[in-house]
Amino acid sequence: MAGWDIIFEPSVPPALILALAMTGIAVLLYSAYRRARGAPWRAAALAITLIALVNPTMRQEDRQPVPDVAAIVVDRSDSMNIGARPQEAQAALARVEADLKSIKGIDTRVVYVEGGSEGTDESGEGTRAFAALEQALSDVPRERVAGAIIITDGEVHDAPKNAKALGFDAPVHSLIVGRKNEKDRRLTILEAPRFGIVDEPMKLAFRVDDTGAEGQGKAEAPVTISVDGKEMMRTDVVIGQKTEVTLSLKHGGPNVIEIDAAPGTDELTLLNNRAVVVANGIRDRLRVLLISGEPHPGERTWRNLLKADPSVDLVHFTILRPPEKQDNTPINELSLIAFPTRELFVDKLDEFDLIIFDRFKRQGILPLEYLSNIARYVEDGGAVLDAAGPAFASPYSLYRTPLAAVLPAQPTGEVTLGGFRPEVTETGRKHPVTADLPGADGPSPKWGRWFRVIDSKVDRGEVLMSAPGGRPLMVLDHAGKGRVAQLLSDQIWLWSRGYEGGGPQAELLRRLAHWLMKEPDLEEENLAASMEGATLAVKRRTMADATSPAEVTLPSGKVVELPLEKTAPGRFEGRMPAKELGLYRVAQEGLNAVTAAGPLNPKEFADVRATDAILKPIANATGGGTYWVGENAADTPQVRGVRPDHDAAGDNWIGLKRNDQYLVNAVRQVPLLSGPIALILILGALALAWRREGR
Repeated sequence: MAGWDIIFEPSVPPALILALAMTGIAVLLYSAYRRARGAPWRAAALAITLIALVNPTMRQEDRQPVPDVAAIVVDRSDSMNIGARPQEAQAALARVEADLKSIKGIDTRVVYVEGGSEGTDESGEGTRAFAALEQALSDVPRERVAGAIIITDGEVHDAPKNAKALGFDAPVHSLIVGRKNEKDRRLTILEAPRFGIVDEPMKLAFRVDDTGAEGQGKAEAPVTISVDGKEMMRTDVVIGQKTEVTLSLKHGGPNVIEIDAAPGTDELTLLNNRAVVVANGIRDRLRVLLISGEPHPGERTWRNLLKADPSVDLVHFTILRPPEKQDNTPINELSLIAFPTRELFVDKLDEFDLIIFDRFKRQGILPLEYLSNIARYVEDGGAVLDAAGPAFASPYSLYRTPLAAVLPAQPTGEVTLGGFRPEVTETGRKHPVTADLPGADGPSPKWGRWFRVIDSKVDRGEVLMSAPGGRPLMVLDHAGKGRVAQLLSDQIWLWSRGYEGGGPQAELLRRLAHWLMKEPDLEEENLAASMEGATLAVKRRTMADATSPAEVTLPSGKVVELPLEKTAPGRFEGRMPAKELGLYRVAQEGLNAVTAAGPLNPKEFADVRATDAILKPIANATGGGTYWVGENAADTPQVRGVRPDHDAAGDNWIGLKRNDQYLVNAVRQVPLLSGPIALILILGALALAWRREGR
C-alpha cells in the first residue's frame, strides 16, 4: 500500500522566513501605494523565494497495514456454572467469533476468567474480568486496541470507575447471559467473632434474604447451625431480618461453624445458602488441682511446670504433716487458716479441668467420700492423672479407695528398683501422646534413665510406655465420659533436671494434659482436613493398622472417595485437587471434618443473579453497549468495524474501532521546487518587474 503526502522541510529557521516575509510584504505594500508597475512581479518573486525557503517535498511511503486487536473476555467463574449459563456463553462466543472472521484487519484474543481455587478468586476478590482484559492487551499498543467484548453474567467485581482507568480509547461491550429479574435465596454473615472462650456463650448474627422475591420481612426460613460438622441447633428465622443466635465452642483451636438455610421456592444455587465462620476456641483459665502426698524431689517439678503456664490456675493441696507425725508444735501454729478441703472436694470439684495425684498416700486426711466424689467427677467427664510412688504398692495405695473404679492399672504390691530407660510401646507409637516423642526414634531411646517402677497389672486402657520386661509405665484409659492417666513411676523429674541428658518431660506432660482435657489434636481417633494451596489434604489418625477411604463431599454436592495411604504408625493421609470454591466435608468411619477452599464466604456467591447494572456504566462511558443474550443465541448482536468518529453500538449490532494503523517499510521524497528552478523563477520575476517599471 502506497501513501502520498506533501511535507515542508525549511532550509532556514522558520523565524527568519517569517521576518523575510513580513519585510517583503511591507515593501510590496509601499510599492503598491506608490503605484509601481512592477509590484505584481516583485510579489511573485517574493512568493517564489518564500516557497523555496520552506522547501515543499512530495513524500511517498510504502505502508504495511497493522491489524487492530480486539479482546473477548469469557467469564467462567463459579457463578457462570449455574443453570444453562455455560452453554449460553459458549453460543454467544461462537456467534461473535464467526462475525469477527469476516472482518479483515482485526485480530481477536480470547481470554477466560476461571473460577474456583484454580482461578482468580483465592483471595476473595471475586470475578476479575478487567484484570484478565488488561493482561490480554498488555503487549498491545493502546492505539491498536479495537475494543473489548465481555461475555458474563454481569457479576464482575473489578469494574473500573471510569473509562480513563482502562488505559485505551475503544468501546467495551458486555453480553449478559442469564435471565432478567432472577430470584435466589442467600445467607449473609453480619457479625462473627474470630475468637471465643470455650464453653462460654458466643453471639453470631446473620441474615437470610430471598433476593428478587416477595415475602422479605414476613416469611420464615429454617436454618441449621453446625460446629465441626455436628449439628448444634435448628431455628426458623424471618427472611430479610437480622437474626442473632448464641452458641458455645466445645474445644480450643479452630472451630468451623456452618450456617445452612433451607432451599427457597426459587433457587439459582444452594451454594450461597450456606456460610462458614472459623472461630478459635480459647480456654479462659485452666484450673488444675495438684494433690501431693509424700514429699519428694519431684514435687517441685510438678509445681514449676504448672506455674510456668500463665493460663493455668493452680490449687496445690499438699500433706506436710501426716497424722502419725507427733511433735509438740501447737495446732494453731501449723497454719494461719484452715485449708478449704470441703470446698475443694465437694462444692467446687467440678470446676477443675484436671486433678493430679503426686505420690499420694492414703493417710486418712481425705475422707473416702471425697475420693468417691473424684471418681464421680471422672465418670461425668473430668480428668485425673496419677503419678504413683512406692505407696501405690502398699496398703495405703490410692487403688484401695473408691478411685479404683476408674484406675486402669492395679498394683501387684512389688516395686522394681534399678536403672532403665523408658520405652515407647507399639501402641504408644500410634498414640498422639507419645507418637514421634523427641528421642524415641531408633532401636533404643536417647534419654536419661529412671530408677523405680511400680509393678502393676493393667485391667483396661492402653499402655503407651513401658519398662524393661514389659512392665507398664504409662497407662491411659477412658472412664465414663472422662479420662484417666497413670504414670507408674515417680522419677520423671530426673528428665527435668537433665540427668544423663534428660528427656522430653515438658513435651510429654503437655501432651498428656491436653489429651486428658480432650483437645482434638490429641485424640486417638481423629480426622482432619485442610487446604494446601489448591489441594485438599485429609489426615487420619487411628489406633488401627488400616483404614478405609474417606468420603469427600464437594461444595457442589458431589461425593467422591479419597484413598488414604499410611505415612507412619497410626497415621494415614490422602490428597486431591480442590477445583471448587466453598466448603468440603470429609467423613470416614463415623468421624467428620470440614474445610473451605478459597475464602470462607466467597464474594463470587454473594449475589449470583445475572445483572447488567455493573457493566452498563463502563460500556456507556466508552461508547459500547450492553445486551442480554441468554434466552436466545440469535439475540447476540452482530459485530462490525466502525470508524473512530462513528457510533460503536446499535440496537442489534456492536462496533469495534478501526484505527488504520500501519508500518512504513520505505520512504521516497521528491522536492517540488529545487534550488536552480527557484533561482530562475525569482530572477525572471524580478527582470519582468524592472522591465515593466522601465517603460
